[in-house]
Amino acid sequence: MTDALTLVSLLLVAASATAAVAVRDPARQALVLAVLGLALAVLFTVLQAPDVGLSQLAVGSALTPLLILLSVRKVRRRGRSEDGDR
Repeated sequence: MTDALTLVSLLLVAASATAAVAVRDPARQALVLAVLGLALAVLFTVLQAPDVGLSQLAVGSALTPLLILLSVRKVRRRGRSEDGDR
């Protein structure tokens, strides 16, 4: 049972990592990165490392995508204000 669960978790990580690379829009990349962080947290939990899984859940699924989304928003807002000045 654990081998099947590990295999499913690894496939989910591989699929979400591939999707993160394939997506071109930075905002969507951040959302796919959150899914990748969640998949990695599940994989770490399946591999009996719940402390690493919880850390990954907090950092990889929440904080990093949030910081990327806020950065993309600020860059887009700054780009619009510079275009309006011209």
